[in-house]
Amino acid sequence: MTPVLDAALRSWPADPWLWAGLLVAAFVYGRGWRVYHRRDPGRWGYDRLAAFVGGLAATFLALGSPVEPFAGLLLSVHMVQHLLLVMAAPPLIWLGAPLLPMVRGLPEPVRTYWVGPLFGVRWLRRFAASLTHPVPALVALVVTTWAWHTPAAYDLALRSSSWHYLQHACFLAAGLVFWFPVVRPYPYRPAWPVWLLVPYLLLADLSNTVLSALLSFSDVVLYPYYAGVPRLDGGSALDDQAAAGVLMWVPGSVAYLVPLFGVVIGLLSAEPARPRQNPVPVGGRFALPLAGAAPPPRFDLTRAWVVGPFLRWRYARPALQLPLLAVAVLVVIDGFAGPAEAPLLTGR
Repeated sequence: MTPVLDAALRSWPADPWLWAGLLVAAFVYGRGWRVYHRRDPGRWGYDRLAAFVGGLAATFLALGSPVEPFAGLLLSVHMVQHLLLVMAAPPLIWLGAPLLPMVRGLPEPVRTYWVGPLFGVRWLRRFAASLTHPVPALVALVVTTWAWHTPAAYDLALRSSSWHYLQHACFLAAGLVFWFPVVRPYPYRPAWPVWLLVPYLLLADLSNTVLSALLSFSDVVLYPYYAGVPRLDGGSALDDQAAAGVLMWVPGSVAYLVPLFGVVIGLLSAEPARPRQNPVPVGGRFALPLAGAAPPPRFDLTRAWVVGPFLRWRYARPALQLPLLAVAVLVVIDGFAGPAEAPLLTGR
């Protein structure tokens, strides 16, 4: 066993608050999920339970495993931590559709007298609806990512545990806000057209690509903190920075382009929107409204000039799906074999 691996296996942070928070969240969700699973096992299957627990596990891996202490020694490990908090944990949590189980799993007095009345606060519902719209959600992620990756803010987070905790909280919160419109967990129904997710994910990928390219191709160490710590892997701080850029580039592009492909396929095979449904009961004395529910948009793209006849063509769907699939495959291949790895091969 190498000294680095031995040190990693021995470096488990002792953070009882993290353990307690994740265990309480898992217990409350499991308690509520069990109730809904008994009523409707088709909608509330074990896949939702596994997704939510997987999101909590990704959070624990980022903050409660050896990834946490080693993030202060290697920028590449720190980047893995941020990817877990932004691109792994949030979508898994939302795939578990926790809005109803987390409320139903609370003790009845808390659910009825404390949490329940919050759903009747009009300004709070409007704030939640506006925050989960693609435009502010994208702004939240991009601003959070770029702000914390400035050299001054990044070094501050590395030198201060309080700022480091705040950085983690910001990344996790921004990830939860960003992935909510993409996953759209039940019973949420958006009041905005779903095609907004196409530029939404493309712009997020563009922002991620530009930032990762800056890390990969920079000729100077952007974060002086890492230039002064012991080098565990035998490489230079510049090599570590380039590796962090590659990690941000390739998995980041995959994380954005795979759901983008799914959104496009869903739009091409979508059925007409159904009428608005009634609020969904969650037990107790209140109901959770379907936030963001709205009538279908009036604009019909299939009747537009030039575009409409093409969309009504019987072969329009495969004609759009095949090129998009080819582009996605080429982007993934380029991420693994393209110039993003060039800084690692220069021997700097």
